[in-house]
Amino acid sequence: MACILIVDDDAAFRSGLAEMLADLGHEVLEAASTEAGLQHVKRTRIDAAIVDLRMPGDDGLVFLRRASAVAPLACIMLTAYASGDNTIEAMRLGAFDHLTKPVARSTLVDTLERLLQQSRSADDAAPPAKPGAPADKHDLVGGSEAMRQVFKQVGRAAASDATVLVLGETGTGKELVARALHRNSERAARPFVAVNCAAMAAELIESELFGHVKGAFTGAIASRPGRFVEADGGTLFLDEIGDMALATQAKILRVLQEREVMPLGGSRLTPVDVRIVAATHRNLPQEIREGRFREDLWYRLQVVPITIPPLRERLGDILQIAEHFLRLLGGDTPKRISPAAAKQLLAYPWPGNVRELRNQMERAAILSRGTCIEPEHLALSAAAEPGADATVFWDGKLDEALAHVERVMIQRALAAANDNRAEAARRLGISRQQLYRKLDEYGMH
Repeated sequence: MACILIVDDDAAFRSGLAEMLADLGHEVLEAASTEAGLQHVKRTRIDAAIVDLRMPGDDGLVFLRRASAVAPLACIMLTAYASGDNTIEAMRLGAFDHLTKPVARSTLVDTLERLLQQSRSADDAAPPAKPGAPADKHDLVGGSEAMRQVFKQVGRAAASDATVLVLGETGTGKELVARALHRNSERAARPFVAVNCAAMAAELIESELFGHVKGAFTGAIASRPGRFVEADGGTLFLDEIGDMALATQAKILRVLQEREVMPLGGSRLTPVDVRIVAATHRNLPQEIREGRFREDLWYRLQVVPITIPPLRERLGDILQIAEHFLRLLGGDTPKRISPAAAKQLLAYPWPGNVRELRNQMERAAILSRGTCIEPEHLALSAAAEPGADATVFWDGKLDEALAHVERVMIQRALAAANDNRAEAARRLGISRQQLYRKLDEYGMH
């Protein structure tokens, strides 16, 4: 039996969850606010907490920060509207997991059991990471389960200095992940330096990375420190490291091992304190088998591997990301996406991933003279053959598709209205009674 604290301002949800946990044999404490929850933490030894993110007054992230100052506390965060920012922040602050309401009983029970098992197997609970710089809300976007897993990995990895290898197709946002890692780490106030290894000639990249002394080669009229030294104290992002020459790979491996660099033509090693994040779209095990990538460097790089799924495998993110780009372009008055244009966006396979989607939205915003993006403003017709996932979405059961759309629209309306249900109902064009019935139907209380 464990002592579980539930912190949630929704009395009905809190009561139902408490009853379920009591049936499992746990002792349950309830709190309707962050302050009330913290009082329980100060008075009682809590084995685990289940905390709602959005509450009046101080939210769940405040609870997580303040509770950690009282005692180590394993926590599961719940939210009706998950974003990259709040998922990364929750995981960085030490949350065990971040689940989206409505959450299935089996999922919550399994997550809680894994949390308690981990606590039992550890002699002492590790304290959460210290808060760093605030997240940039214009970077990582996505609400799909696949992207939520990426956000969780970023949050966990940001608290350490471990080398990270970001994998994914071209255009999926590997540099955005690297920037999120840096921004949420204790190195956030120090430099973030990005180097595209595929964009430089082999004879120039070593000088770019390690620097050179005056006269080291023809044209070296002055000494240059190099990107490793420029990133000292911060993060160095090596993009497309799979395109790097073998000789340079060997030198990168030595820097990772020794944390020292030797400029070209120099005779003195310079110590560097740098967190390395590398990225590639290539299949590195295949590159190793074909002799184009060093196996020992691969082992060194993939201490924490993070894989970003292609856009075609996360249909639920496409419209959210497209709207995000339109907001960036349109400010307070962004253009809207018509239903016909949305269908075309969802049917397209997106070989260029998020980068291609951004280009499409910029083009459409320029070509559209009105307030709405229509299919004729998109350049997708030649290649818009529905992929497998799109076919399932459009050709599946009607009631399941409609239920999915209703849930998403309700979640978005509640988020836009800061959980004010009267305002959310107004945005949806329905009565409050209708909204309450839908919330009951989908278990979204």
